[in-house]
Amino acid sequence: MRIAVGAGVIALAAGAAIGQTAQQTSGPPAFEVSSIRLHVGPAPGVGINVSGSRLTATNNSVLSLITYAYSMKLYQVTGGPGWVSDYASSAWDIAAKAEGDSPLTQERAQQMMQTLLADRFKLTFHREMRETPVYALVVAGKGGPTLKKSEPDAASTMYISGKWTERMTATKWTMEQLAANISNSGDRPVLDRTGLTGTYDFTLEWNPAYGTPNPDPDAPSIFTALQEQLGLKLEPQKAPVEVFAIDHAEKPSEN
Repeated sequence: MRIAVGAGVIALAAGAAIGQTAQQTSGPPAFEVSSIRLHVGPAPGVGINVSGSRLTATNNSVLSLITYAYSMKLYQVTGGPGWVSDYASSAWDIAAKAEGDSPLTQERAQQMMQTLLADRFKLTFHREMRETPVYALVVAGKGGPTLKKSEPDAASTMYISGKWTERMTATKWTMEQLAANISNSGDRPVLDRTGLTGTYDFTLEWNPAYGTPNPDPDAPSIFTALQEQLGLKLEPQKAPVEVFAIDHAEKPSEN
């Protein structure tokens, strides 16, 4: 099923050239000035930082810029030329400033990034629902979950620690929150199908399937960790998921 956004395929109007003042009186929110350059040299990591009225993006693929601008997950973005997701040859450094000195909110910064993507990268796209592989988070076996119910007056917190092994310590968290967090580091959505409606305290430690290999070969995968530590498991299924489908994108001129 194809979902119309606005008048169908989004194609935001081209904005001002670099160094020119963006028109803020009409049209979508835009940075006053911006500089885009192909990242050169060793990768210092990938990041997007908003400070005051400025946004700085370092070593970002267009794919990562899209996920930031539209609050999408990597697995939700599809289509477009291969360089869109290629960090090796098409990672970009961006320095941009909004008009005035008022601090940018996260929402405003994302809206301005949407305009920049349409203006400089000529990005057009549409949204649609697709039947997509997912994981369903369910209760494992007859023993049931080994989760501690939260105290009514407990604060909702979550911390991630560990360099090679991820350790999640959560207080007063729902299973929907757990599923969403697992989705952030996986290759497909995780949907809460546990039927557990309360809030829980738990610790989960696993070897992530990305980054530098874990020096501890005994660290469990997320699948094993969920079952052994929380009494839950991930079952592969299919479900309709909203997809951001790229129709067109171009490499920008650098300036």
